[in-house]
Amino acid sequence: MLLGPEDFARQTNVSRETLARLKAYADLLVAWNEHHNLVARSTLPDLWHRHFLDSAQLEPLIPPGTRNLADLGSGAGFPGLVLAAMRPEIAVTLHESTGKKCAFLTAAAEGMGLKLAVQNTRIEALPPKAFDVVTARALAPLPLLLSYAKPLTGPNSVCLFLKGQNAGSELTEAHKSWNMETSQVPSKTDPSGAILVVRKLVSLHEHPSPKAPHPGRRQSKGRRR
Repeated sequence: MLLGPEDFARQTNVSRETLARLKAYADLLVAWNEHHNLVARSTLPDLWHRHFLDSAQLEPLIPPGTRNLADLGSGAGFPGLVLAAMRPEIAVTLHESTGKKCAFLTAAAEGMGLKLAVQNTRIEALPPKAFDVVTARALAPLPLLLSYAKPLTGPNSVCLFLKGQNAGSELTEAHKSWNMETSQVPSKTDPSGAILVVRKLVSLHEHPSPKAPHPGRRQSKGRRR
């Protein structure tokens, strides 16, 4: 049995206003998908379960007091745009490198009456900036994903990553390069999947910053910038 918007609302306890925003988003997604490959067409009949509920399950894991959230590789807006609709008080930034997808994200946000930022930039080129929460869905294997996320985290940041059946093996591989506190939450939409919750992310290959030169002394040639 396919999940519909009313079923979604019952499972997530969203308000009528939030559901209206998400319905507008769904309608726009279906319309744009006729001409742009935003999501696989085969997933559209199960849109509310496959994409909306899958994204919405992150919302209860967002810590109280969260002020801002970065969504990496937003694509058609999952999970970032769904979370922005559910938590409009949070300043959400959607990061997407493909121009046509950024155009859709901007149009969808306007159609939903949401104020958020859309960054049309490759993640590797983003300047460091600490966000309270960093999210991603089906973007990259965990070791690479952590390298994307690290410049956008601070000491108290939380990363919420939707992962499939390889979550355990990806986590094992990631521990070879990263120190972190992790926990796994079973996925509500994929019996073999999990949500990886990552805190206190530190690269094992990071080196301490060089000490500032003594006042009045020139840096050695090899240390100058």
